[in-house]
Amino acid sequence: MLTELLIGLIGFILIVVIANVRIVSQSNAFILERLGAYFGTWGTGIHVKIPFIDRVAARVTLKEQVADFAPQPVITKDNVTMMIDTVLYHQVTDPKLFTYGVCNPMSAIENLTITTLRSIIGELELDETLTSRDMINNRMRIVLDEATDPWGIKVNRVEVRSITPPRSIQEAMEKQMRAERERRESILKAEGEKQSAILVAEGQKASAILKAEAEKAAVILQAEAAKEAAIREAEGQAQAILNIQKATADGLGMIKDVNADAALIKLKSLEALQKVADGQATKIIIPSEIQNLAGLVTSVAELAKN
Repeated sequence: MLTELLIGLIGFILIVVIANVRIVSQSNAFILERLGAYFGTWGTGIHVKIPFIDRVAARVTLKEQVADFAPQPVITKDNVTMMIDTVLYHQVTDPKLFTYGVCNPMSAIENLTITTLRSIIGELELDETLTSRDMINNRMRIVLDEATDPWGIKVNRVEVRSITPPRSIQEAMEKQMRAERERRESILKAEGEKQSAILVAEGQKASAILKAEAEKAAVILQAEAAKEAAIREAEGQAQAILNIQKATADGLGMIKDVNADAALIKLKSLEALQKVADGQATKIIIPSEIQNLAGLVTSVAELAKN
């Protein structure tokens, strides 16, 4: 009987001990309270709490979390109401402050994000709001990070996911963008036509210059050809004169070589005179030497008859 009671007691103790063993996984933390007061923070590993005295008050994740808040209406400096959707990236750095610093931390962060966003957008006009997302993100991150330090939360990033202006503003912006695109198209078209006209004019100018240069070259070639022909003709005439002079000189040399006497020369002159007489000339001047030669020939002819 006593043995059974002892075994039962040991079993009860083991069950109680096992029931009070806690295993804390990676990137998590347990807040331990003893008799209702904060006692400690359990990190990764195996822990055992005292039954009926200690209790795990909170389980906190240390991973970076994303809080996606619903779009909120905000008013710009120029009184334009728009809807802005934000995304918040935060991480718990102190589990104790996160547990005891504020009631419902996520609701507190959401409300703080809304008020900060409205405060920042209220200082900007519509155009600045649409083009200053980086500035809005940085200012919101700085303000929220400072405000959440007492809560053990670090705000890593704040992103403005979308900005939705009223429908009337969107239509006006679309018309403005359409007009701007048409203006740019007109400018590009005019620039293209201007460039085309410039290219055509430059082409015509280049063509005219090439044509003038070609005509000039043709004239120069013709002049050079005419000059070359004149030079060749003059050279031919000079060569002909030289040939005649050479032939004359050769003839005189031959006469000199054969020792022709005066009678032979006179006879040749008479033959030349006969050829001259065969022409159409109406008046012939006969040298005196040939006249004497003619008389001599006549005398010889008469002696031959006798």
